[in-house]
Amino acid sequence: MKIEEPWTEKYRPKILDEIMGRDYIVMRLKSYVQNRSMPHLLFAGPAGVGKTTSALCLARELFGEYWYQNFQETNASDERGINVVRNKIKDFARTKAMGGDFKIIFLDEADALTPDAQNALRRTMELFARTCRFILSCNYSSKIIEPIQSRCAVFRFGPLNEEAILKMIEKISENENLNLTDTGKKAIIYVSEGDMRKAINTLQAAAFLEKDIDEELIYQIAAKAKPAEIKDMIVLALEGQFLKARNKLDTLLLKYGLSGEDILRQMHREIFSLDINEEKKIKLVDVIGEHDFRLVEGSNERIQIEALLAKFAVI
Repeated sequence: MKIEEPWTEKYRPKILDEIMGRDYIVMRLKSYVQNRSMPHLLFAGPAGVGKTTSALCLARELFGEYWYQNFQETNASDERGINVVRNKIKDFARTKAMGGDFKIIFLDEADALTPDAQNALRRTMELFARTCRFILSCNYSSKIIEPIQSRCAVFRFGPLNEEAILKMIEKISENENLNLTDTGKKAIIYVSEGDMRKAINTLQAAAFLEKDIDEELIYQIAAKAKPAEIKDMIVLALEGQFLKARNKLDTLLLKYGLSGEDILRQMHREIFSLDINEEKKIKLVDVIGEHDFRLVEGSNERIQIEALLAKFAVI
């Protein structure tokens, strides 16, 4: 039986030109390819925005068909201790590259490396700079020690824009013969929040159930409430109709199985689209922040969200 590759791999760009929504970053990386040289790199940004893909595309362009012989990928969250730097990374770094001037070691989730491992890595990056270049990928650059950051050219990856995500899901829909409605496209863009991997996985999960994909199916798959329903609940509370807002909250909790934190995040997103003055928006965001802290500290989510709606009614 043939096992098909996952969509995330099937539609992963193979060359730098295919990376969407990253024009400035692609331009900088292509300059390294043209010069056949590069410094150590640090890719920082949220999940699913193209950090790993950019590293793989850069290696393919630099080394050609047999790029994998000069490329080693290590997930630092799995192997995060000092021994992985002393043994696995050093053993690969000290050998000469095949058909090129240097090798590339890609450390994914480098912010999970322990402080001891990072301190061992800083010296390794200097000792083997002639034979090896490092690409470090992380979600939070602040967790990478300053000596390593100063040795790297830093690339800041932000969430992908709507145009890039729309272009990719339309391409997939066409190739996979899916009927993706306009409302379905908007729903995928909403739930993905700039994360391409999340957008593709949501579309794939929906495609397992139906070939005709609309917003109802997307929100059901993603376990998120429709923005209009969240907005209705907020408006009811602001109008002083607390019991109706509370009933709406019960519907959301039962229908979508959302957690308290999920509802708070969606409420926070919808506050800024309300037709109210800025002073009220400031008060609402302040109250949401307070109740989010309470949930993080372990308070009962239903009581806290009902208390939040009560404060909205007072405001």
